[in-house]
Amino acid sequence: MPKRGPAILVSMVCALTALLVLTSLAAAENKYIGSKACGDCHPDEFATYSKYAKKAHSSNSIKIMAGGLTEDELKTCYGCHTTGYGKPGGFVSFEKTPELANAGCEVCHGPGSAHADSGGDVKSIVLKMKISDCEACHSADRVKSFNFKPMLFGGAH
Repeated sequence: MPKRGPAILVSMVCALTALLVLTSLAAAENKYIGSKACGDCHPDEFATYSKYAKKAHSSNSIKIMAGGLTEDELKTCYGCHTTGYGKPGGFVSFEKTPELANAGCEVCHGPGSAHADSGGDVKSIVLKMKISDCEACHSADRVKSFNFKPMLFGGAH
C-alpha cells in the first residue's frame, strides 16, 4: 500500500489556500457605495437618516475643527465621522470620496456593494447591531470627552 500522507497533506494545504484566496477576493469585492446608493432601495430609511441622524452631517464637525488640528488628529476624526476610513474602498478625502464623507449607513451595516449587487440579499449586510458595535466610536473615553452617549437607533432609521 503506497504512502499517501504527504500527498494528502499537500492537497489539504492547496485546498485551504484556495479557500483563503477566494474568501479574500469575495471580501475585497464588497465595497463601500455611500448612503445615497442605499436610498435607491431604502428611500424611507434614507430620508429619515438624512433628516434626523446627526451622523448624516458628521463631516461638518471635521471641517469646523480642521483648522486647529494636526494631520494626525484629523485622521482620528475621520475614523468616526466618515464611512470606511482606513479600510479598503473607504473614505480617502473630501475630494476623492465625497459620497463617504459622512458616517453613513455602511458604518453600521458594513460595505454595501454585495448587498446592492445581489438585489438586496440580507446575508450580505449586517442587520442586527449591538451596543458593542457602536463602541469603536462611542467609547467611554469619547463619551466623557465629548459629552455624548451611544444611541442605538439614534435617528438612523
